[in-house]
Amino acid sequence: MAHLLSTSSSLKISSGPKPYCQLLNPVQISFPTSLTFQTSKSAFKRLVFQGDSRGKCFKVQATAVPVSQEVSAKSNSGSHQSSNESSKPQRVMVIGGDGYCGWATALHLSKKGYEVAIVDNLVRRLFDHQLGLDSLTPISSIHNRICCWKDLTGKTIELYIGDICDFKFLSDTFKSFEPDAVVHFGEQRSAPYSMIDRSRAVFTQQNNVIGTLNVLFAIKEYREQCHLVKLGTMGEYGTPNIDIEEGYITITHNGRTDTLPYPKQASSFYHLSKVHDSHNIAFTCKAWGIRATDLNQGVVYGVRTDETSMHAELCNRFDYDGVFGTALNRFCVQAAVGHPLTVYGKGGQTRGYLDIRDTVQCVELAIANPAQPGEFRVFNQFTEQFSVNQLAALVTKAGEKLGLDVQTISVPNPRVEAEEHYYNAKHTKLIELGLKPHLLSDSLLDSLLNFAIKFKDRVDEKQIMPSVSWRKIGVKPKTVKA
Repeated sequence: MAHLLSTSSSLKISSGPKPYCQLLNPVQISFPTSLTFQTSKSAFKRLVFQGDSRGKCFKVQATAVPVSQEVSAKSNSGSHQSSNESSKPQRVMVIGGDGYCGWATALHLSKKGYEVAIVDNLVRRLFDHQLGLDSLTPISSIHNRICCWKDLTGKTIELYIGDICDFKFLSDTFKSFEPDAVVHFGEQRSAPYSMIDRSRAVFTQQNNVIGTLNVLFAIKEYREQCHLVKLGTMGEYGTPNIDIEEGYITITHNGRTDTLPYPKQASSFYHLSKVHDSHNIAFTCKAWGIRATDLNQGVVYGVRTDETSMHAELCNRFDYDGVFGTALNRFCVQAAVGHPLTVYGKGGQTRGYLDIRDTVQCVELAIANPAQPGEFRVFNQFTEQFSVNQLAALVTKAGEKLGLDVQTISVPNPRVEAEEHYYNAKHTKLIELGLKPHLLSDSLLDSLLNFAIKFKDRVDEKQIMPSVSWRKIGVKPKTVKA
């Protein structure tokens, strides 16, 4: 399954307006199964995307800008400069801004008045091609999305296409955009993907751990006061038989008491990469004085936010397959197409869940209330706890109200995990900062089911059943089954 992915554009030399999409330098990105993607080889080419009616079409212009001229132009433009430094809008870099959580967050922050840049290597779209998957919803290219947002709101989102594992690219991006905060979603985020085969496991750990290390070094080198808001996962904690605290636990042992990082019990190579990230971030906060907030997020559901609902071009992705789909989203799609809900094993697996509207709200709260220099904060980012069986029951009840015949089956659990366990995780810190949760309701389930029914003709039922086994992972690369 070796492919060469390449892109090209017709470029017109122009001295057009200030860009909101830039391609900074040559980048080569390594993917599992010998996939490569290369950007333009011309140094510091500036891409300008200009949209017309509602972002339906755009032209691409390129201007080669020497480094000295680029710096000079920035210092003299004054388009968002102010003599009063504190009055300038915060500049937020969203790494992974083309993904499920990242896209919704980038639009939300832009609407709230932040100056936003998206940094993405677009590899998530490549995964779909690798595995023969597709979003339930049709999603536009990142360029069309940004053009549409500009057309609808007048707000500019800058775009840097490249790989943060390439430190030269990341350095140039930091120096160009000069972020006040970095929101880091830019990681391979699927536990099943990391368990497909050796190459995907290695890719997940290299991409996630090295990418985050590069971000930490970029902050230290170029933006020491920049606040890192990192997306972690509740999966770092596992399912201990005690309450899960928010990042730290105070223990007394042999008559002595200390507050220590909460023990980690990762359950996949993906979750392990997140644990490594947390340790690296905590260390650099202590050693270098970096300020960081680790958002240990639960399972996200939903697809609509106020911003992504403004136009079809802004629609977010909605994954329902066995690799990238999350439990509630998958169940709603299964109910919509008449496929039995696939409960893994006994179904007692309990996790924290949250609406994607709360994801963007939590990130905004973290940015608006930054950590102090040298502080490593951990917030548990979820709003409610459910077992898989409870979710299946809720979807069954909501489906029956819509006239759907919803059945449930138990399938062999492809994961290595406890299927019945104690689970009580604390999640008060974001509430204290002002989080107003969107709790799972009958109306939301109705909306999700209707959304799934609307697009059910796009469902590939061959992708519903789980196909990745934790115990059967091996060295031989797995390819897409016809």
